[in-house]
Amino acid sequence: MKKIVLLCAAGMSTSMLVKTMEKAAAEMNYECQISAYPTSEAIKRASDADLILLGPQVRFALNKIQAQCPGVMVEAIDMRMYGRMDGKGVVEFAKSKIG
Repeated sequence: MKKIVLLCAAGMSTSMLVKTMEKAAAEMNYECQISAYPTSEAIKRASDADLILLGPQVRFALNKIQAQCPGVMVEAIDMRMYGRMDGKGVVEFAKSKIG
């Protein structure tokens, strides 16, 4: 099972996206655990993830998060997918990165 962690400023807006992603993953029969946290919890919550996805509002922190969680792939969520809360699109993006 893949572990996908979404990070944003406070963890609130991404938690809405997590719900749509979980639904899409279930429909795709893609086994994964998806959770959302604020960037301040990256080391504690995401250092063992298969993939960290950053909300567009914190994409500037990509290098910092990579340094805090070495060995974990870190990507920014496409702004359009995030704005539309396109869970299916984000899950497909995650699958393309981690299988």
